[in-house]
Amino acid sequence: MLAHRIRSQLRLPPLLLAALILTGCQSAAFDDLAAFGDSAKTLEDDSAVAFYKDDELITTGKLQFKEKNYGKSYAIYKRAVAVFPEDPAAWLGFAASADMIGRFDTSDRAYKQLSKMIGNSPVYYNNIGYSHLLRGDLPTARRYFLKAYELDPTNETTARNLELMKNSVRFAQR
Repeated sequence: MLAHRIRSQLRLPPLLLAALILTGCQSAAFDDLAAFGDSAKTLEDDSAVAFYKDDELITTGKLQFKEKNYGKSYAIYKRAVAVFPEDPAAWLGFAASADMIGRFDTSDRAYKQLSKMIGNSPVYYNNIGYSHLLRGDLPTARRYFLKAYELDPTNETTARNLELMKNSVRFAQR
């Protein structure tokens, strides 16, 4: 009724009228959403920052990765390895993000760098094993997961990765 009265007095086209009415509406349910389904907490733009006094790049990269924004986490971790080239966390995030977007050439370079830093650790073997699992190279993935298991038989990540690999073998590829 109100819309009809406003439209008749102002002679506005129906679409413009609807836009004017809806601009005044706001719902708390949409406050946490941003473009492309990202949550609002992932939208902070730090692309113009030239100096990082702490691990804010790593923290932001982890958040993007956790939110499954792998392209964004890749870009952030790429900057992190440039800023902190000796930080294994930056290289791990970079490699994992590259794996998730299918940039295995880049992740291979990152794992090569990581082998010099943390090469004989369950974290390294689990990550590179998962990379090979994503590529469909199950024998190599299994070899790396077993190396991680030998180093730490109680590691939950290794157990989950071995179970994931076992399930990958059971089901036919489509």
